[in-house]
Amino acid sequence: MKPGVGTYHKFKELFDRYSREAGKEQYLIPYFIAAHPGTRDQDMLELAVWLKKNGFRADQVQAFLPSPMATATAMYHSGKNPLKRITRTSEEVVIPKGTKVRRLHKAFLRYHDPDNWPLLREALKRMGRADLIGNGKHHLIPAYQPVSPAGTAGGRGRAALPFRTQHTGLPPSGTRSKPASRPKAGRGVAPGQPKLRGPP
Repeated sequence: MKPGVGTYHKFKELFDRYSREAGKEQYLIPYFIAAHPGTRDQDMLELAVWLKKNGFRADQVQAFLPSPMATATAMYHSGKNPLKRITRTSEEVVIPKGTKVRRLHKAFLRYHDPDNWPLLREALKRMGRADLIGNGKHHLIPAYQPVSPAGTAGGRGRAALPFRTQHTGLPPSGTRSKPASRPKAGRGVAPGQPKLRGPP
C-alpha cells in the first residue's frame, strides 16, 4: 500500500527546498525492509541499483518479521494478496522465506559490504545480470574480493571489534585516547590491584 519511488523524489525536492529556505542542514533517511512479503529477488536488485545510483549506503537493515494485526503478516502466512478478496484461486504473492533468500535480500540492501559480495555475485550470475559485476562506477559490486587482515577473502576472517560511540567511551572529538595505565602495586597491595587512597 506504499506509493512508488517517484513520490519519494517529489517529497525530497520539497524537503530540500524548504530546508534551504529555513537555513537548516537536514537529511532524509529512507527506511527499507528486506524480505517483505511480495518482494522478488528482482525487486531487491532494482532497489540495490537505485540505492547505489542515489548514493545510499545503509548500515542498519531490518529483515521483515511478521507482527500481529498487520496486513503484511496476513500476506506472509496466507501467501495471498489481502488487499483483494481472498479465495482458493485468488492471486498469490511471493513470500521470501528461508534463511538463504532472506540473507540475499538483506545483502542487496547492503551491496557495499564486501562480506556480501560473494553471495551477490552468485545471485547476479544466476539472475542473468553478470553485467553488474565489475570495477566501474556503473557496476553494483566489484569483480575482486578484498583480503581481510586475517588472510581470508572477504571480511569474515576479521576479528570482531566492539562498536563504540561517544556514549560508550570514545574520547571527546579532536583528542586522542591514552592507553590505560596499570595501577602500581603499593605496600600491602597485591600486584595488579589498585592502591587505596584517602581523601585529598
